[in-house]
Amino acid sequence: MAGSTLATGRRTLARLLAPLLCLTLAACASTPPLRGTGNLGVVIERASGSVQIVDNTHEQALARVQGLGDLSHASVVFSADARYAYVFGRDGAISKVDLLSARLVKRVEQASNSIGGAISSDGRVIAAQNYSPGGVKLFDADSLALLASVPAAAGANGQPSRVVGLADLPGKRFAYALFDADEIDVLDASTPTAPKVQRFQHIGKQPYDGLASGDGRYFIAGLYGEDGLALLDSWHADAGVRRILAGYGRGRQTMPVYKMPHLRGWSIAGDYAFLPAIGQHEILVADNRSWAQVATVPVLGQPVFVMAEPGGRRVWVNFAFPDNDKVQVIDVPTRQLIKTLQPGRAILHMEFTPRGDAVWLSSRDDNKLVVIDTATLTVRRTLPALEPSGIFFSSRAGRMGM
Repeated sequence: MAGSTLATGRRTLARLLAPLLCLTLAACASTPPLRGTGNLGVVIERASGSVQIVDNTHEQALARVQGLGDLSHASVVFSADARYAYVFGRDGAISKVDLLSARLVKRVEQASNSIGGAISSDGRVIAAQNYSPGGVKLFDADSLALLASVPAAAGANGQPSRVVGLADLPGKRFAYALFDADEIDVLDASTPTAPKVQRFQHIGKQPYDGLASGDGRYFIAGLYGEDGLALLDSWHADAGVRRILAGYGRGRQTMPVYKMPHLRGWSIAGDYAFLPAIGQHEILVADNRSWAQVATVPVLGQPVFVMAEPGGRRVWVNFAFPDNDKVQVIDVPTRQLIKTLQPGRAILHMEFTPRGDAVWLSSRDDNKLVVIDTATLTVRRTLPALEPSGIFFSSRAGRMGM
């Protein structure tokens, strides 16, 4: 009798638990598999206002996230844990994208015209640089709540300057240039609700972009209005800003400029920096200690991005129209051209896998991504994409100046 009662109780318990078990299994079936984020990336699909999340180990597309607004000029930084991508759109919006769930977490419209931003060295503060209304805004990386608004000095027209070249530096600092005010500023966000700004005035005419060296020591601004560049050594900031590479700049132009090169596309490989010459068919090579020019490397067109492989042995170059269907590879020790590739129409951007085994190229006019093996210089795979431009891998999360 006791055995029969026990059996009956077990059957009753099983009937009661069955629906709960089904719900649990259904939940497990809909939960994405566990994975890391170190080999993920974001591809900007500029015309559709979307980003594609990709896996650079298995060379595959994982998902598309839509609703990010105007991405005609867009850049991306990553959270410290490499889970979230912060996409800065041309329309002044910041979009926080979860790489694991492939969803738009939050979107904040913080300006009317913006061209990028950065994340602080501790990963807690997002900084946005703005054309209009000018200045820099700081946001909490978790919530995207506004922490502070830092106005820019006025230009000759009396309006706040456009801000360009924003880059993170060690110690929760940011450096940026003021195009209309001929100035470089360093913002200390140690107390992000009350940031402090150190100003360096009269650094040269119309600084149009900027970059930080990989160790965060140097900030370099390109000058659109005169020859040369402006360099700030953040270790010795009291010494001010000095000019470098005299003779490089608009004064040397003998042909129209079809696309201004981005300074973030400049590279340091070994003891040298490789820079795209504005309006010229050449790459400038400078000693990265003295910053003196030591050589030039002729190329087939006007260079836009000049990017070194992670190992630094070779440099890859893409070009402005009408040569933007080609990519050239340069050997660093000999400074000689190794090969000219023709991977697709309108190659807008390049991104190396973290250790440089492959490079991903965006071919806007062919609506595809091209993955090239850097050892053999052959195509490994192509992937469809909607008018792709910028490619950003999450390995950037651990690098400065990104």
